[in-house]
Amino acid sequence: MTDPLARGTSSAPPVLGEGCTQRYDPQALTPEDGTEFAEAAELWRQLQQDQQPRVNSDKQK
Repeated sequence: MTDPLARGTSSAPPVLGEGCTQRYDPQALTPEDGTEFAEAAELWRQLQQDQQPRVNSDKQK
C-alpha cells in the first residue's frame, strides 16, 4: 500500500447463529484472524488469583 490515504479493507470471519446467539464459526478461525492465544489458561489463572480476597495475617492474631 503506497498511498497513505487509501482505505484499508477487512472482513469478519463467518458466523453461526443469529441475533443474540450469533458467534464466529470456530472451524473457520485461523491464526491470521488473531485466534491463537496459547497463554490464555495461565492468564485466566492469574486473573482468578487476583480476584480472591487477600487475608491479612495481622487481623487473625
